[in-house]
Amino acid sequence: MEINFSSLDPKQVYKLMTSTIVPRPIAWISTVSRDGIYNLAPFSYFAGISSNPPLVVVSIGRKPDGQKKDTWQNIEETGEFVINTVVEELVEQMNITAYPYEREVDEFKEAGLTPLPSTAVKPPRVGESPINLECKVHRILEIGKMGIIFGEILNSHIRDDILNEKGYVDTKKLKLVGRLGGADYCLITEENTFELRRPDKR
Repeated sequence: MEINFSSLDPKQVYKLMTSTIVPRPIAWISTVSRDGIYNLAPFSYFAGISSNPPLVVVSIGRKPDGQKKDTWQNIEETGEFVINTVVEELVEQMNITAYPYEREVDEFKEAGLTPLPSTAVKPPRVGESPINLECKVHRILEIGKMGIIFGEILNSHIRDDILNEKGYVDTKKLKLVGRLGGADYCLITEENTFELRRPDKR
């Protein structure tokens, strides 16, 4: 079947994109409002795009009433955020934070999570998450109804037991969760990963 995207409405485009661009990593983003209220929410339009400088990008939409989502608004107001990694044991808590709470609600409390102080930014990190990336805003673009947020990684917190002998993260020691289409997710385990080395130059 051939599908011309120009013939689809935005909802159809979203459904098709989120079911074909898979699996997607989840940016579980913690922010803090100007009033000091913590916010935590997951986003899967997310990627690392550069290592020099160390940049990530995340796309955040608007609420049904057209207002910017709390995460977008907080990042725009404060210029800072933390990306927390989602693993199997945190799936239920992550799902709780996906609910569209009112702005004055602290999602850390709703999900029973521990906000720990960050080192380089004001927003807290999720204490239960094995990896936290502290970021400052590099640039924000508004495209259509989306906020495309580029963040520079300033500092990271990585649980000691998931590091290998070279000091890098051994992803096979984590049960990472990825986003698929609809309500579907995937789980990355040691049993379903494989190694494939690049061919030598000829």
